[in-house]
Amino acid sequence: MPEHWASWDLHVELGGEGGRRRRLEDALRDAVRTGRLAPGTRLPSTRGLAHQLGLARGTVSAAYDQLAEEGYLTIRAGSGTTVADVPQPVPASATRPGAPAAPRHDLRPGLPDVSAFPARAWLAATRRVLAAARPDVFGAGDPQGHPELRTALAGYLGRTRGVVAGPDRIVVVSGYYQGLSLLSGVLAASGTRTAAAEDPGHNLFRDVVRRAGITVRPLPVDHHGARIDALTSGTGAAFLTPTHQYPTGVPLHARRRQALTAWARATGAVVVEDDYDGEYRYDRQPVGALQGTAPDHVVYCGTASKTLGPALRLAWLVLPPHLVAPVVRAKQEADLYTETLGQLVLADLIAGHAYDRHIRAARLRYRRRRHLLLDRVAALPGLTAHGVPAGLHTLVTLAAGGSTEERLLAACARRGVAVRGLTELHHDPAGRPEGVLVGFAAPAERAYPAALDALTGAFTQARLL
Repeated sequence: MPEHWASWDLHVELGGEGGRRRRLEDALRDAVRTGRLAPGTRLPSTRGLAHQLGLARGTVSAAYDQLAEEGYLTIRAGSGTTVADVPQPVPASATRPGAPAAPRHDLRPGLPDVSAFPARAWLAATRRVLAAARPDVFGAGDPQGHPELRTALAGYLGRTRGVVAGPDRIVVVSGYYQGLSLLSGVLAASGTRTAAAEDPGHNLFRDVVRRAGITVRPLPVDHHGARIDALTSGTGAAFLTPTHQYPTGVPLHARRRQALTAWARATGAVVVEDDYDGEYRYDRQPVGALQGTAPDHVVYCGTASKTLGPALRLAWLVLPPHLVAPVVRAKQEADLYTETLGQLVLADLIAGHAYDRHIRAARLRYRRRRHLLLDRVAALPGLTAHGVPAGLHTLVTLAAGGSTEERLLAACARRGVAVRGLTELHHDPAGRPEGVLVGFAAPAERAYPAALDALTGAFTQARLL
């Protein structure tokens, strides 16, 4: 037996009730959960561990297989058995005061499956970038964004989203949140006093606009998207999600798209288009970006947070010519520039089409997950799914006289399921339709079925209360 296995301490007692296999499974599972067996640790062979513990080899093999099914171990032919990368619990002493505990099943909207991050492609691109990097790459960056990424984005957005812009019209920012903050400040400084935002819509981003000193008025949403007829000549900007309205999921109707751009041209207002998950369309051809129909009046906002991961802090604004210089100045005043190496790596991925391949694979994976979620919702009376042809979430509304949103959210919380309520997204929640937003992207592939089971159990429990 190799020497390093001699000190292995499983704290396993093989006698008593429950059987030796179950006790071995419990001991291994506990060792992985508590971190005593770190991710990547190679376990003894089934023969070696059986000999060490005085068990039948079949018992050890069955225990390994069960834990591999649960995601605790990874078994590869010819490479042995290793501990999988299972998130470890955070000690209470290391938790920030007031920080919410991580949900057991994260089904919040707008989050991608970060376990599917293309690490190999990113590493290969990083090596290419560093091998070819000139010394100035490690110096101060360009507040507008590195030219290589802006050039790559101009080509990519043109062929995949119908965006009309050269690299000179693009500003790279550290996430959509920062981009919206910079843009709102520039609009306020140029005289914009009133803006319209979809109702319901993203309350966090609505607050960003308000903090710039702009009054935000609700723009009602119906089954054809935002009510463009509600826009007035005194409104200086309109913030919309025309491709996949957040949270209802409906695309802006073609006639309303035309009316929106006509309103912007006639009034000189700016339309801010948040294309937050435009890459993810499942049942039909993608809806092109609004910006392509009025590039001098529409600001296009895109991000890598839904395609790669929020941690990269990479997003972009495609601006009308008159807004480029003031937004670049605002970016320089805010934090000088966005980190350069990440920009160059993303540019490499786009240029080599690895970015496209990753998105196509994610689209297939998310389509399967969406179907599974819809099947579960359809089997439960009193619930209706909306906005399903695209995006990373589904809006589930409630029938009159059935469960309440509050009851659904409470039942989900009890089962460790994180979803989001609908009413808080309205400008005035009082008396508005109730429902929950269910994301289907965030859980790792092996964890998704368990998340759906917990969600279904919570919905069933709420209906019976």
